[in-house]
Amino acid sequence: MPSISAATRDTARPQPAPRLGSAYRFVATVGGLACRLAGRRDWRGADHFPQRGGYITAVNHTSAFDPFVYGYFQYRNGLPPRFLIKSSLFRRPVIGPLLRAAGQIPVERASARAARALDVAREALADGQCVAVYPEGTLTRDPDLWPGPAKTGVARLALMSGAPVVPVAQWGAHLFVPPYGRGGRRVRFLPRPTFVVAVGPPVDLSDLYDREPTAAVLHEAGTRITTAIIGLLEDIRGERYPGRATEDGTHRTARPCGPTGSATGSASASGAPAQ
Repeated sequence: MPSISAATRDTARPQPAPRLGSAYRFVATVGGLACRLAGRRDWRGADHFPQRGGYITAVNHTSAFDPFVYGYFQYRNGLPPRFLIKSSLFRRPVIGPLLRAAGQIPVERASARAARALDVAREALADGQCVAVYPEGTLTRDPDLWPGPAKTGVARLALMSGAPVVPVAQWGAHLFVPPYGRGGRRVRFLPRPTFVVAVGPPVDLSDLYDREPTAAVLHEAGTRITTAIIGLLEDIRGERYPGRATEDGTHRTARPCGPTGSATGSASASGAPAQ
C-alpha cells in the first residue's frame, strides 16, 4: 500500500469538523511534532473514513506512543478524535486539566459510573464527532503484539449508537517506545522507525443493531471488530495471525470480547501521553 501522500494527508470532508479549542490544537501540535521527529510515516486507507456523520474508530494498542501516531493521523485525515480515557489520567497535574480542556472522555473503569462515558460518547457521535476506542482498554499483553481480547465497551457503544465502526491498525510505535519496557530502555531514538497506520472499511454490524445486546451479541460484535483490525495488521506485518485457519483445518479464532462492560482507552487526545 502507498505511503503518505498529498492525496491522503488532508482528506476533504463535505461537512465541517467540530471547532477545536486552543487546548486541543496545542495537544495536536505537540503530538504531531513528536511523531514527525520520532519516525517516518506510512499512512493508508484514509478514504475509508465515513464522509458524513459521526463514527467510532477501533484501534490496536502496542505502545504508549500509539496515541501520538494515531492521534496525529486521525487529526490530519478525518474528524479530530475524542478518546475514551481512563479517569486516573484526568487526576494528574497538568495533563488532567489539558485533557478536560481538549474535550476527552473520562472512563471510571470497574464502576457503575463507567456507563456515563458511553452516554457522553453516544452524544458526541450523534453530534457528528469521532470517538476513538482502544478495544482492549490497555496495551496488548500478547507476546507477539497481536490484538488481545476486546472489552465489551466498543460493542456496546456501536450497537447503542448505530454509528459506523472503522477498524484501524497501527504498527511501529513499539519500536520507539517498547511496551512494558521490552528491550531495556523506554525510548529508542535509533534506528528511526516507520509508523504505519492503516484504515479499513467499516465493520458490518447491520444484522446486530436490532437485537437485544446479550453477552452473545456483544461477543459477536467485538469479535468482528477485532478480526477486522487483525486483518489490517496482517497486511502491515506481512504475516498471518496465528489464529487463522491452518491447512489441516485447525485454528484459533479472533479472541472474543472480555466480560466487563466498561469502554476504555488508555490513550489521549491526538498525542498526549498514555499509560
